[in-house]
Amino acid sequence: MADESRTEQATPRRRQKARREGDVPRSRELPAALALITLVLFLWWYPHNWKGEWRELLERALNLAVHSDMAAGTPVLKWVTWATCVWAGPCMGVIWLVALASSFSLGGIVVAPTALAPKPQRLNPANNLGKLFSLSGLQGLLKSLIPSAFVLYIAMGIMVRDWDQILQMCRVAVRPSLGWMLSRVFEISWKGSLVFMLWAGFDVLISRMNFERQIRMSRQEVREDFKEMEGHPAIRGRIRRLQREMRRRRMLRDVARATVVVTNPSEYAVALEYKPETMAAPVVVAKGRNLLAQKIKREARWHGIPVVENPPLAQALYRAAEVGQAIPAKLYTAVAEILAFIYRTQRLAAAAQGGNRPAAR
Repeated sequence: MADESRTEQATPRRRQKARREGDVPRSRELPAALALITLVLFLWWYPHNWKGEWRELLERALNLAVHSDMAAGTPVLKWVTWATCVWAGPCMGVIWLVALASSFSLGGIVVAPTALAPKPQRLNPANNLGKLFSLSGLQGLLKSLIPSAFVLYIAMGIMVRDWDQILQMCRVAVRPSLGWMLSRVFEISWKGSLVFMLWAGFDVLISRMNFERQIRMSRQEVREDFKEMEGHPAIRGRIRRLQREMRRRRMLRDVARATVVVTNPSEYAVALEYKPETMAAPVVVAKGRNLLAQKIKREARWHGIPVVENPPLAQALYRAAEVGQAIPAKLYTAVAEILAFIYRTQRLAAAAQGGNRPAAR
């Protein structure tokens, strides 16, 4: 009985697992139907002289049976054996290739060592008898009987249609009667092969539906599957924390190349880099709040970067630009005033240091 809790479609990971175990949709009817219709088409396409050869061979065998004994050393029997091998070889080869290709067309080529592992329960006669008389065994038997019943109906219809000719066959020579019989056999064959092809298409749909029903998952299994694919929440959280720490460390290292750090005294800190010869606008190289802002200011003081307190501008920069982005155009004026103030201060400091140096003797 199917588990009613399994209402969700299988995830890609569940499908891959089923494929590794050799569990793929298969249809036993499809290779048989394609092999049958290939045989019919091969006999129809095969050079027509084979009909004359087999007809002549049969006539010679019948005449030999009437006039003498059919011994094992009879040349006709040896010739029959050789002709059968020559005629059946290409036909069997084509049928084998078609059946092999059709077997792999539905589920593809699957290499599943677990499915090839020996299982002692398969050798248990009780299990095999249970499968034979189970519902699945009855379904398999019905699946075989239904198309066979249709083919039998077609054959009976042809016989009823040509019953008058069948009664007259006793008055017809061997050659015409054989030709008539082969034509009716061929008619039954191609019509029966079409029946089996239609039934194989139906069986493919049923196999796919059964496979999808078999690999369905419950909601809990889907959640567990996604957890396994994405990792445990605790592990994912730890990975995100490590990534944030790495970004912060890299950002703190980039403070060393900043031109100025704009701060709100205790909450915000934004480090800006500006090189007039290569940059069109200042770029945010680091920003942070609270504890991270304190670390940015400490790194700036350690490297001698000017720290300017401007609470409105610090908040605006923090919200308007991400790390690695240029500041928006609306903040150019405010930042330019700060940079100009820093450049003037640095020039005055440099001039003062140059004026305080002792004169060269």
